[in-house]
Amino acid sequence: MARPAPGRRSLLAAVTVTAALAATVIGAPPATASDTLPWEGESAKGANQPYQHGYSATTLLDWDPRTDTDADRLRARIPLQQRADADPATQRDPALPAETQMLTLAGDYGNAFFESHPYTNEFSQYLFNYWQYTDAYASWHGMPTEGVPEGYYDPAAEWTQRWFEFGAINLPNPGYTNAAHKNGARSLGTVFFSDNDRGPQSYSELLVRDENGGFPAARKLAEVAGYFGFDGYFINQEQSRVAAEDVDDYMDFLAALRAEGLYVQWYDSVDAGTGEKLYENEFTERNAPFVQNDDRGPLADSIFLNYWWDHEKLTDSADYAESVGVNPREQVFAGVEAGMYQFDQPYDLRDNLGEDGTPMNAIATLGADFVHSDYEYKTDDDKQAAVFDRERRWWTGTATGTGSAAEGEWPGISSYIAERTAVTGSTFATTFNTGHGLGYWRDGVPAGEREWGNIGIQDTPVTWQWWFQGDGADGLKADYDYGPDYTAADRFDYRPIGAFEGGSSLVVSGELAGDAVLRLYKTDLRVVDGSQVELTYAGASADDAEMSLALAFESDEDKTVRVPIEESGNSGAAAGGWRTATVDLSAYAGETVSTLGLGLTPGAGPIDDFQVNLGALTLTDGADHTPDAPTGFHIDQALRATDELYLGWDLDDYEDVVRYDVYADGEYLGGVYDDNLYAKHFTGAKGTLRLVAVGKDGSKSEPATIPYDFTRGPGDVTARASEAGTVTVAWDEPVSSGGVVTLAAEGGDRSGYHRRIVLDPGGGETSATFRGTPADGGAFVATVDPAGAGSTVAATGSFADTEIEPYPKSAVELSGTSFRLTQPTLADWHTLTVYENGEPIPFDTTYSQGERDRMIRGRTTLDALSVTLSSASSKVTAEIEDYAGNRAETTLREGGAD
Repeated sequence: MARPAPGRRSLLAAVTVTAALAATVIGAPPATASDTLPWEGESAKGANQPYQHGYSATTLLDWDPRTDTDADRLRARIPLQQRADADPATQRDPALPAETQMLTLAGDYGNAFFESHPYTNEFSQYLFNYWQYTDAYASWHGMPTEGVPEGYYDPAAEWTQRWFEFGAINLPNPGYTNAAHKNGARSLGTVFFSDNDRGPQSYSELLVRDENGGFPAARKLAEVAGYFGFDGYFINQEQSRVAAEDVDDYMDFLAALRAEGLYVQWYDSVDAGTGEKLYENEFTERNAPFVQNDDRGPLADSIFLNYWWDHEKLTDSADYAESVGVNPREQVFAGVEAGMYQFDQPYDLRDNLGEDGTPMNAIATLGADFVHSDYEYKTDDDKQAAVFDRERRWWTGTATGTGSAAEGEWPGISSYIAERTAVTGSTFATTFNTGHGLGYWRDGVPAGEREWGNIGIQDTPVTWQWWFQGDGADGLKADYDYGPDYTAADRFDYRPIGAFEGGSSLVVSGELAGDAVLRLYKTDLRVVDGSQVELTYAGASADDAEMSLALAFESDEDKTVRVPIEESGNSGAAAGGWRTATVDLSAYAGETVSTLGLGLTPGAGPIDDFQVNLGALTLTDGADHTPDAPTGFHIDQALRATDELYLGWDLDDYEDVVRYDVYADGEYLGGVYDDNLYAKHFTGAKGTLRLVAVGKDGSKSEPATIPYDFTRGPGDVTARASEAGTVTVAWDEPVSSGGVVTLAAEGGDRSGYHRRIVLDPGGGETSATFRGTPADGGAFVATVDPAGAGSTVAATGSFADTEIEPYPKSAVELSGTSFRLTQPTLADWHTLTVYENGEPIPFDTTYSQGERDRMIRGRTTLDALSVTLSSASSKVTAEIEDYAGNRAETTLREGGAD
């Protein structure tokens, strides 16, 4: 096995100090330093709030979205958007080759084992803001497999004491996938095998062929990606070795994934000739066959090189790649240990620059979410300005976004990667919403006081943070303004006013002593006869300055065209002091806008305390893109006992609708591009729910509405299952004659159970009992419909679990004293105790925790599945136990005389 040099570690070990990776690595610090601990107080997970889980390689082939908990509520629905062609003239550094690719392998919102939600009510969770430098975002974190009881995780326990299973297959957060796709970046899941971190799960479980020689696991992984809406997988094979006889199959498996239309990145950890673990740290004949194979042609799309490279290795990598027909700037990624070394990198990306000063190979980073890694940064809203500065420094080289990094300091990813854009077509709209807020504003008026975080509705980030030009540039600063409750960095003294729409506005403040231009967006926007720009802004000092659009057209990108912004005659001052100006661009019809910015010029003299907030910026093409009112709007589940609400509707095409916003009597409940929404802390008693569709130009549809009335309904509803095979549904207030109580297995539960009870005409009942219910532990939904006297109320629960399937005899190979087990495939198994002549066989555990008298799901080592028995004639039995404590015994061998 390859040994890391002093101070050097592989991808597996590199993650030990990275916030998103604590569940997966050797030598990680305690949970309090790296895990995203469960949110508390108002931000605590709702009782029925959907969250992601990991997937076991052992049970992958059984995956079915109909039986996967909350799968239909955890999908990314925004399609991957097309990016504009490269345009070096509008890059901040025109010399950078735009073909140099960038992959970010990092956590998303954090490393919360049971709280990976697409959105939630927490401002201080991590939201990525630099999609313009990213071609692929791969999620890297630990996720327990489905069904692991949450009580198994003790956040205070030392990290080796997580005695439960993490999935070898982890999916990207759907919110992050939506944001990536909106910006033209791929979103990748991760397949990860190592000797410790995934227990006995093994790559070999994926390499099983069917009768036609195909790989069912490859087809299933493609099905999973297609359903959840992401684009491929980062494959990290770090078990001690791949058996030599399996190497060819592994290569064929990669080809099968590619044939399914998936993007595949391979990690530099296996010798293609022997299968031994190998960190080659450059692209050579020892790892290249996993990407470009003489016998098989193209396999993986790209490779993530391990970190211990230097200029010579990277030069040789690029040369070798070109010699075998691989584009090094698109397919060979020089790895950077962001999380471990942060801004003090021992492996200098300047070593990746060729003689012409441009990158020779693509770049990949592990753990760039370290900017959020200190625990106080994860939880304290008042510390988020420091997170923003750290992230800006990582990506641009400076915390403030002005100037450049000092000699010898970290220069920023933007020094090597050219900015990209998916702002194309003839319309564009932004409200400078970064995807989280300390409140929510609509049309300049507060529409919600609770904090929130939802990267899925993040607007396209400003391309350059920040790029001021002109004589007046030095005195100006830019920031996102999150309102009066936000603690900005010390360098700012602007008056916070919040957003016009969403959670933030863009504030420009400081001394305006001369003409200045703030470059905002790199674009590829067509100007037609009806094109116009609407800018919504606030700030009294804007009256003392001349504002203009600062445009670069494709026909002459060296020239900045300034088009005056004059307040529309009918705009007036909106709530919060917001005003809207409309600028006609029809004189430029036929042009293409390559960059879009804001020009500022002082009036009579310098303005010492200048401030203007940009609340919305829209370029329209004169056509009406207002969506139709949504259809199919309904309450899916009103969970009054836990103050939760599930809503649903019909999903329109993304070309027509880019987001749906939901309000309850004017209060913002949430936004999403999906056909459903989960709302926490919903306590409304009577009123109207409104669903508004938002078009690509920011226009809003007429609302779809639902009146609700819980004042005349059953009140809180609960449901309790018993081991006797009953479920009792109870409610607070008697309901009218003819009321209906239903009990249904949730989703596509294989039991298909669905029953209803019509309440007696006499009324007055406050409970109903269902008998003969399933006993498999599956989830159910109970509803009480008060027959027109108020709204239907629901409760969720689980059937009693009194059933278990024995461990199958066919799951072992047993001959003489040679004994080989395979992992149980029972969905909810927990332990397997194997007895030889009545004595339990010990099994070694991961993280050097010693032997245990049973196989423990997720913690028994792969090698421990091979056992040498004491006798060829001993009696061998196995007892399987599930999470509910049910047990079943199997006789694997009767035993007898030698």
